[in-house]
Amino acid sequence: MVSDLPPDPRFFVLEAEVWGPHGTHFDTAAPDNRGDAPHCPRCGEPIGMLTWLPPYRAELELHGGAFGDFLEGPGYEVLLSERLAEAFRKEGLTGFLGFEPVEVLRVRGKRKKSQALAVPRYVVVTPCLGRGAVDEARSRLRHAKPVTCPECRSGGLDSIHGFALEAGSWKGEDVFRARGFRGCIVVSERFTEFVKRHGFTNMKLTPTEEYVWDPLRKGPSALST
Repeated sequence: MVSDLPPDPRFFVLEAEVWGPHGTHFDTAAPDNRGDAPHCPRCGEPIGMLTWLPPYRAELELHGGAFGDFLEGPGYEVLLSERLAEAFRKEGLTGFLGFEPVEVLRVRGKRKKSQALAVPRYVVVTPCLGRGAVDEARSRLRHAKPVTCPECRSGGLDSIHGFALEAGSWKGEDVFRARGFRGCIVVSERFTEFVKRHGFTNMKLTPTEEYVWDPLRKGPSALST
């Protein structure tokens, strides 16, 4: 018997493909003003990095043959090319906040190549802190300490070898950071289709069930650890 229930939405992890043909990275430039990090409203623990404050000035590092549309840097903020930002807003996607212009002061990389290319205009945005929460029972996680706060779900995460979101926790954002794993940017299937349709660059999209984050190389854990 076929269920009448709609299929579970699919989610993807968004990362910059720094060593690809449009590989580009950014660093903040002085004055690098920083504000407070966001905190969990329930337990008070930090749930993000220090916020980047204006003036927004950046230095780019070009690794590929052309500048990318999506750039990661030292904090939770990311840079979007003007064409990506305009298409995102025009098509009514949600989850990126800010859209403030950035002044590019310098481009590092292969000198002849970087000097010959026109630098796109970029804006700085922050992926929102979403309500979507990592489903511990359907994810392969390894924790250094138990999760104690039901709101932020912070618990000293050591590694992740595929994860899923709790059914009903997602509130429809196309770009967000999930409770229980704020360290990565999660995007909707609609956003993934949007990227492919427009051919935006320097963006790696990995299904959440295939995503691996294991900086200490501890390997996968059993389900529900």
